[in-house]
Amino acid sequence: MSCPRCGGSVREPDLMHTEWRCARCGPVPPLHVPEHIGAEIVASVVGRVAAAGPPDGPATPVWCPWPMPPGWTLTGVAYAGDERAGVRATVVAFAGPEPLGGGPADLVFVAEEPGVGLGTRFAGMAGPDPGPQLAEALDDPGPGHPGHVGQARIRVAGHPTPLWLVNSPTDRSAYAGEARGLWLHAIAWPASAGHLLAEDVELHDLTEWTPSELVYGAPSPYLHGKA
Repeated sequence: MSCPRCGGSVREPDLMHTEWRCARCGPVPPLHVPEHIGAEIVASVVGRVAAAGPPDGPATPVWCPWPMPPGWTLTGVAYAGDERAGVRATVVAFAGPEPLGGGPADLVFVAEEPGVGLGTRFAGMAGPDPGPQLAEALDDPGPGHPGHVGQARIRVAGHPTPLWLVNSPTDRSAYAGEARGLWLHAIAWPASAGHLLAEDVELHDLTEWTPSELVYGAPSPYLHGKA
């Protein structure tokens, strides 16, 4: 387990504190990242997320492009939360050919409650939420940023959902928006891989149904400390 905001170690609750804590970030929901990936791992994580959902509402979504883009594989899944507070964020990672140059690319989708900070960590942004930067989302993230494709319009659970390009380091492109009352982040490496979101992408919630046809790849380095 690690801190969703900085990736550092966390301390479990004790007699003095009721929350998990990071020495740098303070109280945080612990991030659980399985070491391996495969159908059984995904089923286990999705089952935990679904079981932690409120009895009168949907669980935190676990977003997955479906159908998957050609040549892409699922490379990781993780969640942030504990038994007391429930699941507060999920992240799913993918890898495949970069849409412009054909080289390797990585993509992660994060669904999270306000204040968790997992999506902004992957995006390389300051602060726990993208809200302050969405006011600037109509502008480019920097002169000549290779990830600029303007506003992305994907479909989330069958509904057209806009994502706005936000400021990020030039090695990646980062988009943020809202779906089901939670922040939705999409981060791609390299930056030009963000053009994948200009294509016909539809996100499906794995807590509702996990396709048996999913193909799995090597574990994502971005879920294991690279970001």
